[in-house]
Amino acid sequence: MTRLTGAALSVVLLVLPAGRGQQPPVVPDGVTFEAGIEYANPDGQHLQLNLARPKTGDGPFPAVVCVHGGGFRAGKRESYDALTLKLAQKGYVAATVSYRLAPKYPFPAAVHDTKAAVRWVRANAAKLKIDPDRIGVTGGSAGGHLAQFLGVTGDVKEFEGDGGNAGVSSRVKCVVNVYGPSDFTKSYGKSVDAAQVLPLFLGGNLETARAAHVRSSPLNWVTPNAAPTLCIHGTEDKYVAHEQAEWM
Repeated sequence: MTRLTGAALSVVLLVLPAGRGQQPPVVPDGVTFEAGIEYANPDGQHLQLNLARPKTGDGPFPAVVCVHGGGFRAGKRESYDALTLKLAQKGYVAATVSYRLAPKYPFPAAVHDTKAAVRWVRANAAKLKIDPDRIGVTGGSAGGHLAQFLGVTGDVKEFEGDGGNAGVSSRVKCVVNVYGPSDFTKSYGKSVDAAQVLPLFLGGNLETARAAHVRSSPLNWVTPNAAPTLCIHGTEDKYVAHEQAEWM
């Protein structure tokens, strides 16, 4: 990434997930942490989330859903455990979620799952002392794409899936998209692994599955109702070109 200073650097340090092989999180005083909470069970996959929240206070607290990266085919929710704990220390309820991965589960399965996670958080707002009108989402790379997709397709019926809590809104209040792609039709030639990653997620390359590339690109779903978004990207990114953020 290019060098960042001041507030921008603080945001990046807060949002970027921990590296691979991270140790189990050390839960700070004042925070409650629960791991392995099932939020949906599509196709018998028992999808889970890890949840951090302030130990005291009446709320209602704002909430953040964190979506891991991994090229839509890898990655673990635990990579955002540290972030959820930091957010809880600052007065948020934060969840990091698992979702179904390609190639077994291509688009839009991951979208269905992340929307189900938001619906679960909103459905449990009273129990968790969450303000249901202040649920944001963040993610990096593939997770950034999914976070951005949530931000531009709030309550779009075709992407809701059947992951539970039907009738509860999946709309998010805001998005922090960390180097997530916005237009898959322009990824080839700009990304060092697009030719390997995208056909697994979209069922073919740009020639054989162009419609899926168009349909899965958040840029094509932007309307005046889209959630306010902060895009964080570096100009030296070899996996997702920084222009993807500029286009948004």
